[in-house]
Amino acid sequence: MKIVLEHLTKQFISRVNKNEIVTAVNDFNFEIPDGKLIGLLGPSGCGKSTTLNLICGLETPTQGKIYFGDLDVTELPPENRGVGMVFQNYALYPHLTVRQNIMFPLENLKGNEKLSKEEINKRALEAAKLVQIDELMERKPNELSGGQQQRVAIARALVKTPGVLLLDEPLSNLDARLRLQTREQIRRIQKETGITTIFVTHDQEEAMSISDLIIVMEKGVLQQMGEPQEVYNNPHNLFVAKFLGTPAINVFEGKIKKKKLYIGDDLIGESDNDDQDVYVGIRPEAFVPSDKGKFHCAFDRIETTGRDTSIVCHNDHCISDEDIRAIVDADVKLNNKDGIIRFDLKPHKTYVFSKTDGKRI
Repeated sequence: MKIVLEHLTKQFISRVNKNEIVTAVNDFNFEIPDGKLIGLLGPSGCGKSTTLNLICGLETPTQGKIYFGDLDVTELPPENRGVGMVFQNYALYPHLTVRQNIMFPLENLKGNEKLSKEEINKRALEAAKLVQIDELMERKPNELSGGQQQRVAIARALVKTPGVLLLDEPLSNLDARLRLQTREQIRRIQKETGITTIFVTHDQEEAMSISDLIIVMEKGVLQQMGEPQEVYNNPHNLFVAKFLGTPAINVFEGKIKKKKLYIGDDLIGESDNDDQDVYVGIRPEAFVPSDKGKFHCAFDRIETTGRDTSIVCHNDHCISDEDIRAIVDADVKLNNKDGIIRFDLKPHKTYVFSKTDGKRI
């Protein structure tokens, strides 16, 4: 099912100052294609969960419209929207078995939607098989691992055959290995069912690895939407560039002078823009060690992680929170005489941003 948000805005009265209005979601406009998995990505407090709550009907928008297909659902109550919701804390009933937890939404259907016990059992088993927990149907939640409990929550959301599946940071309570396994399960399930899915997370690696499209948010404002690799390769502003990527992008104070781009006294490239001070973002994979490289840094140390080598170094013009990290192939021979290492820079991995508003120039 296609989801369209038109000028969606949600404001709250501040808990600290009753006279202050807090805008959690600010004039959101985007369209989510039918059958796609969307990663809604941003730091804590950026409005991700509020957006999800608006889509499912747990929150009422201050202004704007929400459409499922051609149907305006802005005023429709949550139970009539055909949405499945999975929360961060699983929200399973501890006194019920896995089977009973999955069946619960179907047992509360009334009128024409009411199902027979046989049909309820059939659907519950189908949902359990989809998430690969059909052998655990008689266990209680406290007898399951965290990953198994999360799959029960997903099965309970899927059993109603919803048109939209909403996942609110579903992997936050899992350890690293389980996070990887469960996100792969989520992607498989979404592909098999074809349900339009919105996956909320602050973890950019999660969002980029399983999403068809990602939406990056900051302070309630949509910063950029697109295919994960395209957003990574072509960030619209400094916030998006800094938020995506591990290790993070290296940011330097630079300047454009007479159509030349400088970091300090190092001439690193050309520019068609007017003379101005700028920020220069350089991805870790953009550094190419070279004895005659244009850009020089003070060498610190080397960190080898199997396939890749990270060169840790410093530059007085770097404003990133951490050391400069240059990722190179482990087979590359390094020359750091006199404690200085020089690099050529890959142009398509080097970005220039306005110092005024952070937009890419």
